[in-house]
Amino acid sequence: MEDQFEELAHNPDIIIATPGRLMHHLVEVDGMSLRTVEYIVFDEADALFGMGFAQQLHTILSQLSENRQTLLFSATLPRALAEFAKSGLRDYKHIMLDQKISPDLSLLFLTVRPEEKVAALLYLVREKIGLDQQTLIFVSTNYRIQFLNILFREEGVESSISYSTMDACARKNNLSKFKARKTMLLIASDNVERGIDIPSLDNVVHFDFPYSPKKFFHKMGRVARAGRKGTAYSFVTPADMPYLLDFHMFFSKPLRPAPTEEEVLHDMEGIYSRIDQALANGETIYGRFPQKFIDLVSDRVREVISGCADLMALQKPCANGFRLHTKIKSKPSRESIRRANDLPLEGVHPMFKALQGSSELTALAFFERLKAFRLVLLRVDNTSMVSLT
Repeated sequence: MEDQFEELAHNPDIIIATPGRLMHHLVEVDGMSLRTVEYIVFDEADALFGMGFAQQLHTILSQLSENRQTLLFSATLPRALAEFAKSGLRDYKHIMLDQKISPDLSLLFLTVRPEEKVAALLYLVREKIGLDQQTLIFVSTNYRIQFLNILFREEGVESSISYSTMDACARKNNLSKFKARKTMLLIASDNVERGIDIPSLDNVVHFDFPYSPKKFFHKMGRVARAGRKGTAYSFVTPADMPYLLDFHMFFSKPLRPAPTEEEVLHDMEGIYSRIDQALANGETIYGRFPQKFIDLVSDRVREVISGCADLMALQKPCANGFRLHTKIKSKPSRESIRRANDLPLEGVHPMFKALQGSSELTALAFFERLKAFRLVLLRVDNTSMVSLT
């Protein structure tokens, strides 16, 4: 506070402040006035109102000259912000840039079972993305962030972490290491979905699928900035499918499943040509993470966990924390829930097509047909009857 008193006493041209701290100075400093301020800017205005600063913002505005110009920058327009503009501003103009997905951003949606996500992430980072690219991994809970950080460390991969309850100095040091490319992975919670600008960032991974289209938009917006290309990978569990549909409805973006192995075997060249055309037309494809790759890593993950006391100790807190997160997050729309139940079976995601030979596709197709069989066992008069359908 003392250093800030001294800086304010020199009558600066620009003050950058949080609402609470600025209010503190207005109360504590005798004679401090904002009447000469010509412009006031509320950056991330939707977040300010979402955090409950509305009353403080009104109080600050009351201390300014009526001739000042007020600007509010916001990625979204919640009701509280719209009402503030109507009641607190005169002759205001609403300028909106369309919320569009950057053409330089590739969206890849990979369906996995919840218990497979850790193995899928490890394979994705090491084998598909590579450790020469900067990757930001969004995770829903603090315990899961710590778990993944230790797991990567046990596998010889250094990562940075950031979450809300982390010490501020430690969080700043971790972000600085990542920005300086001393670490190539940043595992973080929602606290870095806004306001972080890393020009060299190559990828975003949604380890846990965002539960609102606006959150998804903020997170994927960390990449493909200022003309750079980028990729957003998203793990989608069966419970996440309605949220995936909500996202595509929000942006009016077509979504289609990856072709099944049977379809690819029947007309491989034609199928992949149609996929390329669909992607060029702005559609997105969701498909399975290949089971053989998950199986390759799963045994190693179990071995690492069983051999590390820290990982063993974190398993229960991770499960409890995610269970709580699932309970409090917003629900998908009823329409998306209904549509998710009617979605056709998806095949392996096309991003893995170069790794799938015809023999492997044949085996996968047989395996998928096998899963469709039902085994019914009846016992009548001590005689077993088996029915396969």
